[in-house]
Amino acid sequence: MTEHLSDHTPAPGEPGSIATVSFIHRAAYAAPPAPASEGDAWEDWEEGYEDEAVDYGPAPAVSAPIVVPPMPTEPPAIGPEDRTVVLETARAVLEKTTASAPAATGTVEKVDLDDFDGDAPLIPAWMYSAEGWAAWAGVFYRARRRNFRRWVRRQPTQRGHVRQFGRGTRRAHEWVVGFEGVRVQSAAHTAHVLTREAKLAARHARFTPRILGAKKELAMKAAERATKAAEEAVALHKKAKKDRNRARNLRAGVAYGPPLAAICGGYVMARGLGLAAGLLAMFTGGAFVGRKPYDEDADWTTDWRSLGDGDRMTAPMLDAAFRAAKVIGSDETLGIVQMPMLDARGAWTAVLDLPPGIPAKKAIRATDELAAAFGVEEPQVSVAKRGRAGRIELYVSRELPFTQAPVPGPLLALESPTNFWGRISIGPDVRGIHQSISVVERSGLIGGEPGAGKSGSGNTILLAAALDPRVILWLADGKGGGDLEPFELLGECFEGDADPEAFCTMLDKLLGVMKGRYALLKKLGKRKVTEELANEHPELRQLLLWVDELMLYTTDDEFGKKITRKLRNLVSRGRAAGIITFCATQKPGSDVVDTSLRDLLSIRWALRCTTPESSDTILGKGAAASGYSAKTIQSEMRGAGLLWAEGTNPTMVRADYYDDDQVAVLIERATEWRRRAGTLPNGPVPLAEQLRAEGDDDALLLAAVLDVFDAHATEDGPAEWLPGQLLVDELKTAGHPVTAEKLGALIQRTDEEKAKRPWGEKGSRLTGYPLARVEAAATGRFGLTA
Repeated sequence: MTEHLSDHTPAPGEPGSIATVSFIHRAAYAAPPAPASEGDAWEDWEEGYEDEAVDYGPAPAVSAPIVVPPMPTEPPAIGPEDRTVVLETARAVLEKTTASAPAATGTVEKVDLDDFDGDAPLIPAWMYSAEGWAAWAGVFYRARRRNFRRWVRRQPTQRGHVRQFGRGTRRAHEWVVGFEGVRVQSAAHTAHVLTREAKLAARHARFTPRILGAKKELAMKAAERATKAAEEAVALHKKAKKDRNRARNLRAGVAYGPPLAAICGGYVMARGLGLAAGLLAMFTGGAFVGRKPYDEDADWTTDWRSLGDGDRMTAPMLDAAFRAAKVIGSDETLGIVQMPMLDARGAWTAVLDLPPGIPAKKAIRATDELAAAFGVEEPQVSVAKRGRAGRIELYVSRELPFTQAPVPGPLLALESPTNFWGRISIGPDVRGIHQSISVVERSGLIGGEPGAGKSGSGNTILLAAALDPRVILWLADGKGGGDLEPFELLGECFEGDADPEAFCTMLDKLLGVMKGRYALLKKLGKRKVTEELANEHPELRQLLLWVDELMLYTTDDEFGKKITRKLRNLVSRGRAAGIITFCATQKPGSDVVDTSLRDLLSIRWALRCTTPESSDTILGKGAAASGYSAKTIQSEMRGAGLLWAEGTNPTMVRADYYDDDQVAVLIERATEWRRRAGTLPNGPVPLAEQLRAEGDDDALLLAAVLDVFDAHATEDGPAEWLPGQLLVDELKTAGHPVTAEKLGALIQRTDEEKAKRPWGEKGSRLTGYPLARVEAAATGRFGLTA
């Protein structure tokens, strides 16, 4: 229904203006319009309407006339300002049109071609007429034609078969080429660089005069090393090329063999037809491989690439990352000594030359910025100086290092004692290379926040010393919590009560031992203790002083300064005497460890710290500013720390871990080896044995009393109290002439201790002697220790 103004309609606003409504009945527009020209076929109209459910009848030859009903004779009254459609007029027009519609359209007989005959119910009605068969055949014809047109329209798109075959061919070729070429290029570049360096070294050795002597010899050795490295690099390059060609040939046979076999076989069997069939099969296979178009998200042509997103490390990426980190200028580039390569752990490694004038420490300080540029965490990036001031080795791990479960330490696999004079296994670094250090004539400091793993890390050194039967152990546990308790039986001197006074006394004894060692060295005419000298003179065996939680001892108001002074004396003078000192504490600041003592401890091991300043207190002032800060260690990296033992820069390592059961196994093994070697220290002598050693009658009597207490021991230990009459009877049975009066005079009791206590099944109340009073009488009279 449409609205329009008639030609005789008055102007807007005039009275009597009326809007006319033209209504087109279904009978009028049911047939589609005629073609614009005779060349247009009616089949296009049939294709567009053949799937419709409504039967419109045969196509008309001409368009049907549209009958417009007359205007109503009495228009309704409207306002002068109203120009809207008058609903009453429209309703009147519709009523008249509906009444006259059958006369205009006529009657069309409909025939259901899908109806079934009554006599043959399984045969549809269209099979009895030629028109039905023609209609049935036209359906398939039109469907095939539509499919062909759809296929033609699809060919220029990414879904076209030609495009699919092109993508399939490209993917097959990329698979055949593989990634071995990267290793070949890297090996070739390394071979060229090393060959050039070998030529320079050989030229330098050649033109160095023989009169220089040592310099000539050093130049010759350098030339030999450079030549050997160049030959190895060339051999690796040849091997990489051979492996690449072998892999490519194998994949080429898999990718190109079946299509060539199909083409050649078809041509031999059926000539041209077989050749066409083979080509068609090859085309079909290529289109199947390339059926999926490239995803737009996988476009590698973007300017920015990130290792964190899985991209490959390339030379342009390295230049962009170092420029973003402000290590090199915007117009400077890096020199690639060793091309970026993946190692067995899935990490990227490369050796780079910085532009002239840029030292390696600038890149080391920018580790955080480089990690951000590569899209990884800071602990995943490791930058170390390689050989010269401007050459660095870059290592970027795939995952956060030291977060995996620790593997068993190498000490568990030992079948013979360790050699504490040699190198000690510490643990793997971020590259997975096991690190070891030497502690001969050295001293060490281990620090970190609580829970960083100081005890577990220290066990790597302490267990190595315990497994060498020649090493003498002096242990002091400032925690008093039992971390060093498993080593107590192996220690010649042990302080486990966190008592500063007892530790100060221990240091006095150790200073006396050091004085005796120097006296023996002077007598032997030696300057310092060596392994051969210690084997000849057991008095000069290595001695390890291990102090856990040094803070408790050095911060004591009464003994702190004395302990610091004595430790400084031991650390500074004990190296040549074979005395090695290791201290562990949480925050070795100047208020905990005096700087004069801390600077003498040459081996520094900084575990996780909360601030860069705390890290500097362990590694030394300026270490964090140089890019070595233990604050960057994540909480998941338990046991990891920066070890500064050998070389010019600290190394991130993770200590070998041994759980409590493994420590117990190693302690048993160390005890057995020390027992065989005759170096197992004597354990604490019981008080009864000390009394018998005195030889006095009263001492022997007190020892017999202690034996009676041991004879009445329970599962909880010796008896705490025994009746006096029981003691007298037991002593007389053992052959000691004693009376109650003599026993009371020997063991003086207080009035409270003389009080009667219940005893036995009947609960009789008797007087007796506490075990503590007996021990106090023995130690007080003879000056012994319980």
